[in-house]
Amino acid sequence: MHYSSTMKSAQLPPVRVTPAVRAQIESVLKDGETFSEFVEAAAVQAAQRRKSQEEFVARGRASLEKAQRTGEFFPAQEALDRMQERLQSAVKAARA
Repeated sequence: MHYSSTMKSAQLPPVRVTPAVRAQIESVLKDGETFSEFVEAAAVQAAQRRKSQEEFVARGRASLEKAQRTGEFFPAQEALDRMQERLQSAVKAARA
C-alpha cells in the first residue's frame, strides 16, 4: 500500500500465530515482501471482501423488498439463466 507524505499511518495490533503458521506465511512471501506487508495486505483484502459481501446482502434484501412491494417475482431458473448469460458475456469480453 502506498502512502502520501501527508497521510498518517497507524499500527495494526500484533497478531499471535503458531510457529507453523508463521513458517507457512513466510514460505509464500514474494521477494522483498515482509511479514508485516503480507499481514497488512491480507487485512485489507479481508475488509474489502466483507464490504462486498455486505453490499451483496443489502442488494438482495432491497430486491426482495421491491418484489414483495410490487408482487413481481421471477422463477429461480430464469434468474440463474440470466446470470449464466451475463457470466458467459463477461468471459467472452475478457478473452477479446
